[in-house]
Amino acid sequence: MQAGNGIKVIVTMIGLDGHTTGGEVVSMILRDAGFEVVYLGVNQTPRMIIDAAIQEDVDVIGISSHASNYSQIEELVDLAKANGLDDMLIVVGGNIPREPAAQLLAKGVHKIFLPGTSGAAIVEYLSTEARSARV
Repeated sequence: MQAGNGIKVIVTMIGLDGHTTGGEVVSMILRDAGFEVVYLGVNQTPRMIIDAAIQEDVDVIGISSHASNYSQIEELVDLAKANGLDDMLIVVGGNIPREPAAQLLAKGVHKIFLPGTSGAAIVEYLSTEARSARV
């Protein structure tokens, strides 16, 4: 059985962040590991991402972040909680400075993957922590 069997993940960039390489690479890694990936691409608002998460019934939202859009990520966390998505993981990957990373974790982001994190580490984390994996 593959690691991601039964786990559905949204991968996207939030706001005006146009850096797509990280999100595209992680999407391919997750697909190769057996995850079902919904790639939303760029220019997504927090509301658009939450609406897609509800419609697609995903287990994980993954944000590729390489811009100073941390307030939008915090808004996404708030919207997830307001919509009863408390058991859905929200993870962020990218070059995020220490202080904003600490604020995002305190706000409710479950995990931040910094540059240099291996694909295997991402797959392992999601395959053990996503709600479908815990059922």
